[in-house]
Amino acid sequence: MPDPSLPSLSDLSAQELSAAYREKRLSPVEVTRAVIARIEHCEPRLQATWLFRPEAALEQARASEQRWQRGDARGPLDGVPTTIKENIATRGDPLPAGTAAVDLMPAAADAPPAARLKEAGAVIVSKTTMPDYGMLSSGLSSFHTLARNPWDLSRTPGGSSAGAGAAAAAGYGPLHLGTDIGGSLRLPASWCGIFTLKPSLGRIPIDPPYMGRAAGPMTRTVGDAALMMQALARPDARDSMSLPAQDIDWAAFDVAPDHLRGLRIGLLLDAGCGLAVEPEIQAAVEQAARLFEKAGATVEPMQPFMSQALLDGMDHLWRMRSLVDLKALRPDQRAKVLPYIREWAESAAEFSGEHVFRSFSQFHATRVTTVNACARFDYVISPVSPNMPAAAEAPSPTNDPLRPLEHIGFTVPFNMSEQPAASVNCGYSAGGLPIGLQIAGQRFDDLGVLRVARAFEQIREVQRPWPQV
Repeated sequence: MPDPSLPSLSDLSAQELSAAYREKRLSPVEVTRAVIARIEHCEPRLQATWLFRPEAALEQARASEQRWQRGDARGPLDGVPTTIKENIATRGDPLPAGTAAVDLMPAAADAPPAARLKEAGAVIVSKTTMPDYGMLSSGLSSFHTLARNPWDLSRTPGGSSAGAGAAAAAGYGPLHLGTDIGGSLRLPASWCGIFTLKPSLGRIPIDPPYMGRAAGPMTRTVGDAALMMQALARPDARDSMSLPAQDIDWAAFDVAPDHLRGLRIGLLLDAGCGLAVEPEIQAAVEQAARLFEKAGATVEPMQPFMSQALLDGMDHLWRMRSLVDLKALRPDQRAKVLPYIREWAESAAEFSGEHVFRSFSQFHATRVTTVNACARFDYVISPVSPNMPAAAEAPSPTNDPLRPLEHIGFTVPFNMSEQPAASVNCGYSAGGLPIGLQIAGQRFDDLGVLRVARAFEQIREVQRPWPQV
């Protein structure tokens, strides 16, 4: 009988697995088999995966096992089970973008983040699910089966990196890759109790690039995210916004709590727009702030810098973009898009050219406002989301296509300002659901955000066991 006090192989971190492979205490094959068994056990309830291919994963694991045995492993990710969000192209696989409206065509090449993970020897166990066009903070999709939150199956895991968040919390291996244009990494990380880093724009190249859009690691620990950054943060010419090569010592993320001493931290408790922060979330973030102060940081309350006009402007431009995309579809395709998404996009039909221009202008205004508000702080901490996760079936917390983004007031400004921002668990609701703390840094200070998050990992309250689905 297995010892119940010992963690399952599928729960081990990438750091632990890499050390075990190097010391020949574990094999990538046995670990991949354990992850496959976990997925097969949980998936009837979670529905986090797409293109789950056990045999292909085991083939990759056997090749990794041979490399470790020969002493020529490709690095610390070699043989580590990994998932990739389905909108990140993998060669030969279609990209449905979460919607039944898309004609499924095989991708010609791996997108940059997928290519870097494969080059590092990661075992790609599965793709993970997302909502239609990635435009919902939920796991609701016209193509995929509804994804659920492993902490409470009646709740959403968040989105749009819905399957990745659920997979990380449920133990589908240690490494998961998602994307974020307004909170799509951080919202599911917060609601699933995991860690993520939305990096500075261009730090992890993507294809196709888009204003504010970033790919990032989704893991249970800061250390595993740092390991992924070693592989992912490399320039790629396919991304016109890719940052130049920089020699960043990602292993230097591992600092002690005294790293916080002397830092000037801004505390943002009011987004200035959208939903009001729920009391349990505010209390958890305020407790985190007290822990920062106890560790020697100076914490100063911030006034809100976003506004409803800024948020609405971005919403309206995205509506018009989506309307243009819908109009390009055949009528039979358009009918397959989620009604919520169609109603949201079609509400832009009467927007004037001036209205669209003024809406587009709010993106740059958000950038300027955010950079100015953060300029006098080393880091800014805030809630990730003002609300706890909605019902699994709800497309958004408001369930209103004309008020769809009321929950992203804390996250979206850092997409537009290009600043790195992480989500790390900072507490639990009375019902036992995790609550995320956002840590944002100055532009390009991705390693600094990881360090602050790592220090916080060590001073926060004892974490509860991961959910058993």
